[in-house]
Amino acid sequence: MPSLCVVGMQWGDEGKGKLIDYLAAQADVVVRYAGGSNAGHTVVVNGEKTVLHLLPSGILHEQCLCVVGNGVVVDPGELLEEIALVESRGATVGDNLLISDRAQVVMPYHKVLDKVLEEAKGAGKLGTTLRGIGPCYADKASRTGIRMIELVRPDAFKARLEATLPAVNRLLEQVYGHEALSLDDILAEYGGHGERLRRFVGDSVTALHRAFAAGKKVLFEGAQGSMLDIDFGTYPFLTSSNASVCGVPAGTGVPPRLVGSVLGVVKAYTTRVGAGPFPTELHGDLGDRLREDGGEFGATTGRPRRCGWLDAVALRYALAINGTDRLAITKLDVLDGQPTLKVCTAYRHGKRVYDTFPSDLAVLEGCEPQYEELAGWQRDTSKAQHIEDLPAVTLAYLNRIEELLGVPIGIVSVGNERRQTILVEGDGLFR
Repeated sequence: MPSLCVVGMQWGDEGKGKLIDYLAAQADVVVRYAGGSNAGHTVVVNGEKTVLHLLPSGILHEQCLCVVGNGVVVDPGELLEEIALVESRGATVGDNLLISDRAQVVMPYHKVLDKVLEEAKGAGKLGTTLRGIGPCYADKASRTGIRMIELVRPDAFKARLEATLPAVNRLLEQVYGHEALSLDDILAEYGGHGERLRRFVGDSVTALHRAFAAGKKVLFEGAQGSMLDIDFGTYPFLTSSNASVCGVPAGTGVPPRLVGSVLGVVKAYTTRVGAGPFPTELHGDLGDRLREDGGEFGATTGRPRRCGWLDAVALRYALAINGTDRLAITKLDVLDGQPTLKVCTAYRHGKRVYDTFPSDLAVLEGCEPQYEELAGWQRDTSKAQHIEDLPAVTLAYLNRIEELLGVPIGIVSVGNERRQTILVEGDGLFR
């Protein structure tokens, strides 16, 4: 029953999409377990870039069954656009796509609520993507959501919408001064989406258990990053789902004992999108240079990412909650031009030094990172095909990461292309 979970160890944007696409060549099933269209996974093959938001990143591999798990919130319109996009690139989307009938649907009013709620926060904005993700998960928790099984059954969809929309419209009109949404318009638009998506919707839980019973290789695809996890991230500046490996059982119906091993994806430096504490953030020219060299602009929103040095304190915490077995270091090539590098090994706040990640935002926002300085290599690493091709100084940086984090490196990525991937260990990732 071999399986592997690929999950981000930072604040998202670690390059998970590329790695999942790369590893999908070895997999039979790729299953997305959390998040929604707020996640942007970028895959580059032979110079052609494909940005995926809802489709699992194994969709470019014909042999893979791609599953959108019950933990995902599905925007049907965006999903249909994505299907059309990958089909235009020559990929087949048919029996290789299964959308959980238990997955929640992102409705038009979720997007409106996302916008008015964010605007109402004023200076305290969270920096959400305004894709309706938080309000959809809120409806799921309050048991007022609409699932894919209802979306694809017109009578059930109409009944659920008639029960839900009046209360939403009262909130929009009386609290936020927003015009009411039309039930007929939503029925017409989303009814059409349901008709087109019906053939993909089914019992993903049973399908996954059958895959395990047949000895298939299953790849679990994380979205966002562990420091944005609703329970373990920098609350409230985070996403609305369990972005860590903790989301796999609830988001797929697969029990924890079947999650074989965990590959933690770590960018060679650190980035963050939106508001929230970021201890190692760099301001000025150096941060700007990292952003430009790394193309650090959101795949979903285009927003510039905040950039900083690698943070071993936050990483040790993320690795612990995920039970991480191996590391994948990405965007190593972005550091090629840096004469010196820094890694944060502790935080200082007042007289106290933290080597573990605090939950107190006041500490995080006021802490002073304690850095260890390492030599840069100032050589092009993007053409390296084997770990031995990397400069000795680069290997020293990677070795120091392993020492600080206590987890071995299994993959090194030196560019956006699928082929720019160095497999340090030839096997053993799937367990």
